[in-house]
Amino acid sequence: MRPDQWVAGDYADRMAVTPPGGALPPPPTAPAVPPGSPAPRMPLRRLGRRRFLALAGVVLLIAAGAVFMVFTLGESLGAEALLVGVIAAILPVPVLVSCFLWLDRYEPEPLKYLIFCFAWGAFVSTAISLLVNETGARLFKDWGLPAALTAVLVAPFIEELTKAAGPLLLLIFRRREFSGITDGLVYCGLSAVGFAMVENILYLGGYGYRTGVEEYGPATGARQVIAIFIVRILLFGFAHPLFTSMTGVGLGVAARAADRRVRFLAPIAGLLLAMMLHGTWNLLPSLAAATGQPLIALYGYIGVMVPIFFGMVGLAVWLRAWEGRLTERTLPDYVRAGWLTPPEVAALGSLGRRHAARTWARRVAGDGGVRAMRGYQFAATRLALLRDGMRRGLDRKPAERDRTAREERELLDAIGAYRAFFVGRDPQAPVGVWDGQRYHLRFPDGSQRAVEAPDEPVVPIPVVLAPPPPPFPHPYGPPGGYGHRPAAPWGPHA
Repeated sequence: MRPDQWVAGDYADRMAVTPPGGALPPPPTAPAVPPGSPAPRMPLRRLGRRRFLALAGVVLLIAAGAVFMVFTLGESLGAEALLVGVIAAILPVPVLVSCFLWLDRYEPEPLKYLIFCFAWGAFVSTAISLLVNETGARLFKDWGLPAALTAVLVAPFIEELTKAAGPLLLLIFRRREFSGITDGLVYCGLSAVGFAMVENILYLGGYGYRTGVEEYGPATGARQVIAIFIVRILLFGFAHPLFTSMTGVGLGVAARAADRRVRFLAPIAGLLLAMMLHGTWNLLPSLAAATGQPLIALYGYIGVMVPIFFGMVGLAVWLRAWEGRLTERTLPDYVRAGWLTPPEVAALGSLGRRHAARTWARRVAGDGGVRAMRGYQFAATRLALLRDGMRRGLDRKPAERDRTAREERELLDAIGAYRAFFVGRDPQAPVGVWDGQRYHLRFPDGSQRAVEAPDEPVVPIPVVLAPPPPPFPHPYGPPGGYGHRPAAPWGPHA
C-alpha cells in the first residue's frame, strides 16, 4: 500500500492507483447512518408479470430438458447402467464446482444464477446437442461420409453454442451480475461442468458398464467404468470447462466494455475460439485412429491442450487477485468523501486481510459481528465494481445511470449500517473521527489533536466518520435525500 509517489496531497490519493483515461467522477457525500442500526438487506426486486413469465419459461425449458435426458438415457442405457453412470459421473462434480466457487470468493454470485447455469448446461445444452449430433451423424452416413466428422464439425459448434447460451442470457438480461471476466469464467465453467456430468453418464454407463456387461459380465463392466473414469475424468476432466472458458472470457470482456463494438465482438470471438479448441480436441483422436499413430493424440494433448489449460488457470488466479485489488483502486474515492477510513479499504485488498478482519469482528462483536463483516465486505466489493463501471462509462442511457446511482446509494447505506456493528467496540482501538483527510484522536489525558494516517494503515481500525461536507454534483445525478451526519459523541462506544 506504499506507492512510489503521491498523486495529490491527501491520504486517499496516496492509496489510489488511478487508471489512465478521463477524469474521475466525484463520489457523493456520506449519509447519516444512526449507530446501532440492524444489518440491512438489499431491497429485492418485485416479481413483475414479464419477469414472472420469463422465469417460468426458463424453468419449464430446463425441466423439459431434464425429462428428455432422463428418458433418453434410461431408454438407451437401462436402469442399472444409468444408475452406475450417474453415481460415477457425479463424483467429480463437487470438486469442479468448488474450484469455481473458490475463484468467485471476493464477490460471490447469487446462488440462483449459479444453479441456473449448471442446470442449463446439464439439461438444456445436452438435450439440444444430443438431437443435433444424432441428426448430423445420420446425414453424414447418408452422404457416405465418416461418422467421426460429427465429433469434429458438428459437436464443437452446437455444444459450445448451447453451453454459452445460458450465461449469454444472464449477460443480456442481468448484465449487472457480470462484474468481469471472473464471473464469465464462473458462469460458463458451471454450465460446462453440468454438460460434462450428463455426457459422462452416457460414456460411463453406456460405453463402459453396459457394453462390458453385455460382452463379459459385471466384472468387465466395472473394469471398463474405472478405465473410462480415469481417462475422461481424472486425466481430461478439465476439457469442457476449458473450452467454454474461452467464451467466458469474451462475455466478461463484453460486460466491462463501454464500446458497443467490443460488447458485440468479444463474445463472438470467445465462442469461435471455444469451438476451434473443442474441434481440435476431437480431431486429435480421430487423426490418431485414421493414421494408426496414437502418439498424434498424445503429443497434441501435451503440446497444445495442457499449456492452454495451465495458461487459463494462471489467468483465472491473476483475475481473482485483480478483483481483490480493485477495492484499493476505487474505494479511496469514498475515503476522501468520508464514507470509509483507510484501514477499512486496506482490509479488503486480499483474502488474508478479509479473514483477519472477520477474526477481529468475532473478537469484538461475536457471531453477529462476523455476519456483519461478511456483509460489509460483500457490499464494499460490489461498490468497488460499481464505481469501476462508472469510470469505464458502462451506463449510457439516463435510466441506466439513475439505476446505478440508486444502487450506489443502497450499497453505501448498507455499508454504513454494517459499520455500526464495529465502531467503538474494540477497547484497544483509539477513540477518534476520520474526516476524509486525517484522524482526530482523543488521548487518555483528555487532549484531542489531528493525526495523519500512516503510510501503511493498521487493519482494521473502524472509527467514527465526521459530518460530511456540503453536497456536490454526482456523475450520475445528485445523490439527494441524505443530509448531514450528526456529530458523533466521544466515548467508548462512539
